[in-house]
Amino acid sequence: MAQAGNQDLTERFIQFYRNYYREEIGGLAQRYPNEQRSLYIEYDDLYQFDRDLAEDFRTKPEQMREYAEEALRLYDLPADVSLGRAHVRIENLPESIDIRGIRVHDDHIGKLVSIKGIVRKATDVRPKVTEAAFECQRCGTITYIPQSDGGFQEPHECQGCERQGPFRVNFDQSEFVDSQKLRIQESPEGLRGGETPQNIDVDIVDDITGKVSPGDHVTCVGVLHIEQVEQGNEKSAIFDLYMDGVSIAIEDEEFEDMDITEADKREIIELSNREDIYDAMVESIAPAIYGYEEEKLAMILQLFSGVTKHLPDGSRIRGDLHMLLIGDPGTGKSQMISYVENIAPRSVYTSGKGSSAAGLTAAAVRDDFGDGQQWSLEAGALVLADKGIAAVDELDKMDSSDRSAMHEGLEQQKISVSKAGINATLKARCSLLGAANPKYGRFDQYEPIGEQIDLEPALISRFDLIFTVTDSPDPDHDSRLAKHIIKTNYAGEINTQREELASSEFTPEQVAEVTQEVAPEIDAELLRKYIAHAKRSCYPTMTEEAKDLIEEFYVNLRSKGADEDAPVPVTARKLEAMVRLAEASARVRLSDTVERIDADRATDIVESCLKDIGVDPETGQFDADVVETGTSKSQRDRIKNIKGLIADIEEEYQEGAPVEEVLDRAGEIGMDPGKAEREIEKLRTKGEVYEPQQGHLRTT
Repeated sequence: MAQAGNQDLTERFIQFYRNYYREEIGGLAQRYPNEQRSLYIEYDDLYQFDRDLAEDFRTKPEQMREYAEEALRLYDLPADVSLGRAHVRIENLPESIDIRGIRVHDDHIGKLVSIKGIVRKATDVRPKVTEAAFECQRCGTITYIPQSDGGFQEPHECQGCERQGPFRVNFDQSEFVDSQKLRIQESPEGLRGGETPQNIDVDIVDDITGKVSPGDHVTCVGVLHIEQVEQGNEKSAIFDLYMDGVSIAIEDEEFEDMDITEADKREIIELSNREDIYDAMVESIAPAIYGYEEEKLAMILQLFSGVTKHLPDGSRIRGDLHMLLIGDPGTGKSQMISYVENIAPRSVYTSGKGSSAAGLTAAAVRDDFGDGQQWSLEAGALVLADKGIAAVDELDKMDSSDRSAMHEGLEQQKISVSKAGINATLKARCSLLGAANPKYGRFDQYEPIGEQIDLEPALISRFDLIFTVTDSPDPDHDSRLAKHIIKTNYAGEINTQREELASSEFTPEQVAEVTQEVAPEIDAELLRKYIAHAKRSCYPTMTEEAKDLIEEFYVNLRSKGADEDAPVPVTARKLEAMVRLAEASARVRLSDTVERIDADRATDIVESCLKDIGVDPETGQFDADVVETGTSKSQRDRIKNIKGLIADIEEEYQEGAPVEEVLDRAGEIGMDPGKAEREIEKLRTKGEVYEPQQGHLRTT
């Protein structure tokens, strides 16, 4: 470009600032350089002012940015104010490109582009030299050499004595700028089935560094570049992509990739007015699996989730529901979980055996990301599922030390990491949907269910809902199940044959008729939009009737534990669970109030869960300890009594209490010999009684 053209461009930018950004530049002048060093420009404003100028900015960003910054320096400001090093940062480009969609023929390289994604890694903010001052150690002459991104440039000879060094870098005379490197990975919403998310590295400098942390959802505008890959000392023919970040904005939006049109909204509102909306929703979850209406309803409520409450004192009550399915093999747990993971607008799926504590929470990794070997944080599954659903299958197959990493994430909804000198707190505001098998692979109907769950009581008590999925033979149910499975398979066969074989004799009408019966009531894509819309725009509050009903239900349950010997039937955690379920139930209808019917639905689900798992099988009473501590009150009393009995008998005998005598007298404390024998065995494994000689017991 000619010089005149350059002046014209600078003039155009000055004119643009006068028309659109007069106040912003005034504010920048007051805060420069300590509080603010950049002027942010909306791309749309530039486009409205001069379409050609805006297009030039996208195709020749580095040149145009220089003119824009020059114009900022020449802008008429009060005499004592100078914006010498202020940056011009452009934001909100009209369309963003996919990280996986960058191709050479699209001609994005060297252009200004916008990408969206999650920050996967971020290095520390470090100084980077932009102009190095080299001092000749023979004659003291200082040579200034501007530094670019590719390597450190040194002078060939001294300008004073014309010798080739030696040189020393004079740090006081050199110029430095803050720099940081980010790795941005695609958002999981845009990925469908089995694709590995791709990532791109972004270099950012000066005042936009240090603003984002791993796990943040961001939109980054920058210039796309390529650099040659070096393997050892050899240069490769392959080039890597990277970006020079111009501006970076943290997205607070729940689901960035969900574009809900006006037509979609109309359809959603129409759906929400249906009388049978709850049944329709239940039929839309894993229609290929027969039955489990209650579990499916709970999954729907989990997808909609309760409202996260922020109190005036800054504390926060979680709105996310955690749910656990414990069941016999072959009952379709994993299939239901995968289906929910598919429908949820944001979700991460992981399986127990293949997940470690670091993979679920956050890992400190040491690699070449950034310059040199250093530690950086990598967000794990619970962090990536922030504001979505984390589906964990095979929970019982995980090591208990790995499972304990989830405790904080479930209740506090954040994950604290202190590893390799990094102290950080990452957000993990997700709902956990877990599945596990019982201790011995299948439920034993004669054993209390609480004893058959091989998960830590601390983890179990954090789940709002625990469903037991048992597989017991029942001719009527089995015949309906068989019909359903065969029908589903037949529909799949016809559909596949029609797609794969041109000579298929089935007409599209026949296929539609058969698949209609196993198709979800509400299309999965529409359901995803429905959920995103409800979570974005619906924050229900409780009516008096709903409050009274939940309070009455809770107090009634608790009153059963008022007697001296009675177990505690339910803890306050269940009360919060009922409130969350009632809020979610109101969200399904897009209602702004939680009605009595929602509270009814919530108490029904909680009561049915408690009947499954929170009942002491010996007394038939609700007992919170069955879940919270893994042993019911009657078991604890039994252990106490048998221990007391052994202590009494051992005083009468020199060599300890004979086992036969203990079993004979177990009847005195109302326990049959078989049970007594089992309790003695348990005490022995815990080390609370020992055998000084064969057939005799002593308490420790």
